[in-house]
Amino acid sequence: MSAPTAEPSAAPLGEEPPDTGERHRLTTLTGLAALSLDAMASVAYGPEAIVLVLAGAGAHGLGLTLPVTLAIAFLLAVLVASYRQVIAAFPDGGGAYAVARTHLGERAGLAAASLVLDYVLNVAVAVTAGVAALTSAFPALYGDRLGLCLGVLALITAVNLRGIAESAKALTVPTAVFVGSVLVLIAVGLFRSAPVSTAAADGHPSAVAGQASAVGALLLLKAFAAGCSALTGVEALANAVPSFRAPRVRRAQRAEVALGALLGVMLVGLAVLIARFHLQPVEGVTVLAQLADASLGHNAAFYVVQSATAVLLALSANTSFGGLPVLLKLLARDNHVPHVFALKADRQVHRHGVLALALVSAALLVLSGGDTDTLVPLFAVGVFVGFTLAQAGMVRHWRTRRGPGRRGRMLLNGTGAVLTGVAAVVVTASRFTEGAWLVVLALPALVAVFLAVRRTYARIGERLGLGRTPQAPRRARSLVIVPVSTLSRLTSEALTAAVSLGDEVRAVTVCHPDPEDVARLHALERAWALWNPGVPLVRLVSARHALGRPVAAYVREVTALAPADRVTVLIAETEPERVWQRLLQNQRGALVAHAVRRETDAAICRLRFRLR
Repeated sequence: MSAPTAEPSAAPLGEEPPDTGERHRLTTLTGLAALSLDAMASVAYGPEAIVLVLAGAGAHGLGLTLPVTLAIAFLLAVLVASYRQVIAAFPDGGGAYAVARTHLGERAGLAAASLVLDYVLNVAVAVTAGVAALTSAFPALYGDRLGLCLGVLALITAVNLRGIAESAKALTVPTAVFVGSVLVLIAVGLFRSAPVSTAAADGHPSAVAGQASAVGALLLLKAFAAGCSALTGVEALANAVPSFRAPRVRRAQRAEVALGALLGVMLVGLAVLIARFHLQPVEGVTVLAQLADASLGHNAAFYVVQSATAVLLALSANTSFGGLPVLLKLLARDNHVPHVFALKADRQVHRHGVLALALVSAALLVLSGGDTDTLVPLFAVGVFVGFTLAQAGMVRHWRTRRGPGRRGRMLLNGTGAVLTGVAAVVVTASRFTEGAWLVVLALPALVAVFLAVRRTYARIGERLGLGRTPQAPRRARSLVIVPVSTLSRLTSEALTAAVSLGDEVRAVTVCHPDPEDVARLHALERAWALWNPGVPLVRLVSARHALGRPVAAYVREVTALAPADRVTVLIAETEPERVWQRLLQNQRGALVAHAVRRETDAAICRLRFRLR
């Protein structure tokens, strides 16, 4: 008979309950706001991508917008069902990387690389797209778009450094306004038999091909692949399951289903309106703007939709800030990236992951000049690679399981793998010359970096004997060498620490041949003799004005005379009361530490003496 499970004990009276960090995690609603903005915002460019491709076949091609969108909605349903399974099977997050690592072996590195690239590019594309929408409404700001992009990026970074729950609270209102305005647009448009206004498109040239061409399978595939850009972000919830409150799996699954339902309704609804109003792509006006104009009229409601779209496009970068730090934590756990990315700060923030994403994204923005067209061809290639590997991995997952419904799940994941694989090939081929070749090169390069980091950690672990029982500790004679230049309270603190650490302590000072330094040395030796600390002062003469090398040479000499001794170089430094006062330090301790570390095997102890 099993023992009863103990209930968590309440905190004693007068004391606060322990902070488990749950209040800094996501609910189902805030999870949608924090992690699904990328997918939500894609309704602003997904339908337009389909229309632009089909416009090459004239009006007949545009008539196939709804069937293509329905195919994408079917793939969306497959992906949502699949990632719902991924969430349950891999509650520690990681999405495609976790699936590929478990079931596909070395392909896990490719899945991780594709997700990393997708997250970074999503930030750059989202910010530039949002600023582009803003500069379209206010043309006078066009010349300042790079500064605006960096400002938006800095704002999103600052919010995420306060915690993912805080960022979700800040994003709930803009998300609700955008989703609500699009749903109202669709509902009102369904009751109209003709556009109420075409003011937004008046005066703009049509982008429809002058000569209608046949609609072939290749064109439909290209339109399908272009529209699949609306599916980016579907995987973010599965990547960040640990960010949810308990029960994490259930909350993440609910958020995934809610995202799929909302996104599917918006995509299909907009496609129905495009067919209903016989809209055509025009230069300088987005399809969503035309739909808002046709359904709601060119009035305040039109500008509410446009403003909400601009804000959400810019803020959809937050999806990456919620997903990439968790992915980097898992990669750090598996020794693929530096372990610092696994550390958490207060408020459950992976601060190093957030800052790294912000810095790389800022570099992309600067290199592209804040231009969306430069970045879009690179976008959405990596995410389809991740989709395909996740689906293929889940097929193998179900092959190793037994139980009812196993074959149906395998068929679902297999269908998804084929569809997303085809989309990945078509997207890469159609955008290869536009910049997608950079992603094709970057993916294996990033995998090579992951493998190199892993090999480095393996070598370090081998040298440290990780996983093996070490030798029993033994006592060895300890010699502590303390570099000094003057007599002060810092010198006293350094020698106090040294005599506490070692069996023998020697103070060393470096003397240069110029008269001024010789006079300093004589004054120091006289003061040392009067002070009489019980520690000898050793003079090190250097013909050159070097500081670290003479100390390193003395350490090598001492080690050669007594190789069994444990030699430690203790470097005393002050830690100023104010951060800006660190600029006033001479960095002599850093020079000595660098030389000793590079030229000897001695241990280095840097003593920080705080000034109060």
